[in-house]
Amino acid sequence: MRTGSRCVSGKVGRRKVRFRNWNSTKGIKSEFDPVQILLDLTADRDHYLNMVKNDPRTGKGEQTRSHIFESALELFREKGFDSTTMQDIAAHAQVAKSAAYYYFPSKEAIIKAYYEIVQTEQERLCEEAFAKSKDLKVRLATAMHSKFELARNDRRLLGVVFRYTGEPEHPLSCLGQGTTDIRRRSTKVFRNAIATEKLPKDLQELLPVALWALQMGFLVMFLYDSSEGQLRTRRLADGSLALTLKLLGLAKLAVLKPVRTRILALLREADLLPES
Repeated sequence: MRTGSRCVSGKVGRRKVRFRNWNSTKGIKSEFDPVQILLDLTADRDHYLNMVKNDPRTGKGEQTRSHIFESALELFREKGFDSTTMQDIAAHAQVAKSAAYYYFPSKEAIIKAYYEIVQTEQERLCEEAFAKSKDLKVRLATAMHSKFELARNDRRLLGVVFRYTGEPEHPLSCLGQGTTDIRRRSTKVFRNAIATEKLPKDLQELLPVALWALQMGFLVMFLYDSSEGQLRTRRLADGSLALTLKLLGLAKLAVLKPVRTRILALLREADLLPES
């Protein structure tokens, strides 16, 4: 770990991930410089986003599934999602093709499993960070940036989800039925982030959805951001959170209750409010 650019080791599958202080890039400062609690939480241990832990008590079937999963991620990173076949994955994992299909009926099923694991790790990181701070600025920044950090070395995999946005029946569509649980869990992270604030009940329901939608937009930008460490996206996210904090006082005013009620009604009508 180095002062000024704190790095932390972690793994997604078998690949090492580095959690770092993105604000140290080229000396550019951010309004949320740094999200120290997240860095402190990750500073003293590795993070493994494997499907199963290396525990002798883990069943052989789960170990096989994990091995196929990790082999698939290695190929996706090396060759790309489109260029990798299920036959390639089976051969790389040294299992029969039928075994690969038994655990994962398609490549898309592997990507979905990957994002479920990333979501689980984000929930764990945020839960620990929230336990250490009641500062809304820190809590929101942690909720926003932790997803960036967990996906920063796998932006090519991130793109697989967004390509199916216009296909609501596809299991990976970010607004489809197949990803309902991921949306609910992602929104809940923001709900937990604002839990310490005294907010009107309707705003408690509305704000997490708005922040989740904002994060989804930033993830698209994050995917295409060629700046070092995707700094442009991170700074835009910081600026948006700063603006959110300033506007929150106005949003809580009773005079805006009819507006909040109308927005919630529209979201419910569009079935865009995830269940708690």
